[in-house]
Amino acid sequence: MTYCVAIKTDSGLVFASDSLTNAGIDQVNTYSKMHTFVLPGSRMFVLLAAGNLATTQAVVKRIRDDCNFNAPVNLNNVTSLTQAVDYVGSLSSDVQRAQAARDTASTNFEATFIFGGQIAGQLPEIYLVYPQGNHIHESGVHPFLQIGETKYGKPILDRVIRSDTPLEQAARCALVSINSTIRSNLTVGPPVELLIYSADALDGGRRLLLSDDHPYYRALGDAWNEGLRQALNNLPPFEWENQPQPLQVVATGKQGQMQG
Repeated sequence: MTYCVAIKTDSGLVFASDSLTNAGIDQVNTYSKMHTFVLPGSRMFVLLAAGNLATTQAVVKRIRDDCNFNAPVNLNNVTSLTQAVDYVGSLSSDVQRAQAARDTASTNFEATFIFGGQIAGQLPEIYLVYPQGNHIHESGVHPFLQIGETKYGKPILDRVIRSDTPLEQAARCALVSINSTIRSNLTVGPPVELLIYSADALDGGRRLLLSDDHPYYRALGDAWNEGLRQALNNLPPFEWENQPQPLQVVATGKQGQMQG
């Protein structure tokens, strides 16, 4: 299983992903699910991948080959994010069809992607690309997208993330979202990759690789756990908790005699 999340704020983009792949109890490995494509000063793209590993790796290789060999359509010459995400969706569909045509075991070759970035002179954007190749973008109400095991990390995003959330705060929220998912699902695991991109920078952004014992990642998790405990202790009490308790009367064991 996988968990990836992307956040769009007024000041930039945040991408985060786990690195665990699980193809059975004895086939657990780590692979990067975050892939960047940067033409400094011109454009910057990030691809987060979930699903069949053969499909996702083939899609990434096709994207890089198209850039390296200057294919008629590639990420270095697309003129908009919409054209770029259409291109990624088409590649994904083509790869899945080719994989399925060679398969004799009814294998599921589906893959889902989050694709985002910025082209010079345009606004940053993020998109979710479905296995069929079609896509959606983030909304103003919920300026984030998730793929993979989404349910455990979604509540914190729903409560905190808005378009005006500061970029670094959004990044911390993404890490907490992944940390919560890792604690609740053993098929999602570290190291965690984080990329923070400031709008109009048109560079590779700040990228971090956080292992389970990384000092910052551990401090973040400890602070979040303590904060939750404090928040629970500060919740308003039930009305009967503030009322005085009645005096208890205990019997002594001798008939007719009582002790207060």
